[in-house]
Amino acid sequence: MSSTPESTAAAGVRERELLARLRAGEDAAFDELVREHGGRMLAVTRRILGSDDEAQDALQEALLSAFKALARFREGAQLGTWLHRIAVNAALMRLRSTRRAPEHELAELLPGFVEDGHQVREPSAWSAEPDAALVSEETCALVRRCIDRLPENQRVALVLRDIEGLDNEQLADRLGLTVNAAKIRVHRARQALRALLDPYFSAEDR
Repeated sequence: MSSTPESTAAAGVRERELLARLRAGEDAAFDELVREHGGRMLAVTRRILGSDDEAQDALQEALLSAFKALARFREGAQLGTWLHRIAVNAALMRLRSTRRAPEHELAELLPGFVEDGHQVREPSAWSAEPDAALVSEETCALVRRCIDRLPENQRVALVLRDIEGLDNEQLADRLGLTVNAAKIRVHRARQALRALLDPYFSAEDR
């Protein structure tokens, strides 16, 4: 159901009141913040880290960072967007500080090309449009598993761009890349994911 101007204004009032209570050090206000925003923050840390335990740790780090930075929160900004950014940053910092599990080599998944520019192996035609297939819970789980098999750099770029909805400039900023490099990383991640999904969606195998 779409929000009305009245409901949006009321939400803004509640958010300002919550911020005031947080800055005053009210314990109940912090609990309310976690109830309202913790679920989405945990979801993004889990998608980036691929581990429930690490995601929980990153969430705790993000909440602590948010609490310490409350004085710098700009009035008029969206609290949920601000917290989401902190959660992403906490997950990325944890990702850089830990050794990840073995992954597919990206070169194995990307298409190869012959001298005339054609692909060595043309991608298979899929039996259904991916968007239509993704309505299935089972298919969603399959896609998530395949994303988890991508090399770390490409997996994180794909999650942030295609699942979390960051634009190319935001993605480049988070990953410390140029915008063009960020675009290339996402493009290669999509190609690799397509290669992993081909055996499941190929019309030739149906």
